[in-house]
Amino acid sequence: MEQPDFVRALVAAFPDAGLQVSFWVGDWTVIVGLERLLDVARFLCDDPESLFDFCSDVTATDWPARAPQRFDLVYCLYSTTLRHRIRVKARAGEHDAVPSVTSTWPAANWLEREVFDMFGVRFAGHPDLRRILMPEDWQGHPQRKDYPLEGPGELILESPQEWLKLRQAVEESEIE
Repeated sequence: MEQPDFVRALVAAFPDAGLQVSFWVGDWTVIVGLERLLDVARFLCDDPESLFDFCSDVTATDWPARAPQRFDLVYCLYSTTLRHRIRVKARAGEHDAVPSVTSTWPAANWLEREVFDMFGVRFAGHPDLRRILMPEDWQGHPQRKDYPLEGPGELILESPQEWLKLRQAVEESEIE
């Protein structure tokens, strides 16, 4: 499929950024490094070929086996003027500070807070980075793949892996 004007303009504006472009099931996706995320976001918002004025979603996926960059951050963007959409992905490690896009799209505020709460991804420059769904004293991040599937998440005093080992030992002792 031929790239639309907004994708060609983005690739031309960042020839040295190593952008990866793909098209799947009717949507364009661009993968960008964290160091260029804000530049790409501002370009997509301001460029006359793009005009992505609406950040409809920010989410993440967890790939623990792909350490050190275990998280894919996914920004779903839409242009209300030109009526096209794009996904921007950036890979981040567990301790990376991801630049906040709230200065470009204020609606990303609560979306980034949700990603922080559920995955533990920290956003540098975010105006109010705190939990939004879970209580402030909740331990862990429920959408991570290493989070225990059962048990008192709010009472975990050790790592989830240690809690699972302890639970398995208790179950084995009950069988004997």
